[in-house]
Amino acid sequence: MGKIIFVEHNSTEHVAKLDVGSTLMQIAVTNAVPGIDGDCGAECACGTCHIVVDGQWFNRTGEIADVEEQMLSMTPERTDTSRLGCQVKVTEEMDGMIVYLPEFQM
Repeated sequence: MGKIIFVEHNSTEHVAKLDVGSTLMQIAVTNAVPGIDGDCGAECACGTCHIVVDGQWFNRTGEIADVEEQMLSMTPERTDTSRLGCQVKVTEEMDGMIVYLPEFQM
């Protein structure tokens, strides 16, 4: 069984089952990972699924579309490896991926 590891701002880890084809936001919500709300329902319109992908995994998350870039530009806690979880489709290559959650969501 593959896994995705979500790490809260306070270092609490949540290990979730890798679900190929889902998004990181869907996996977090399904597994009740605190700090991922997904208020807009994966429409890339709110930023409440902001995540920071561990640098060694970032290149596996795909391209950032313009609409996601616009939402991320409004996020005060943005980093070089920030993504919106609703825009990252999970693949088998993501088994073991580490994703950090910011202290606050938009």
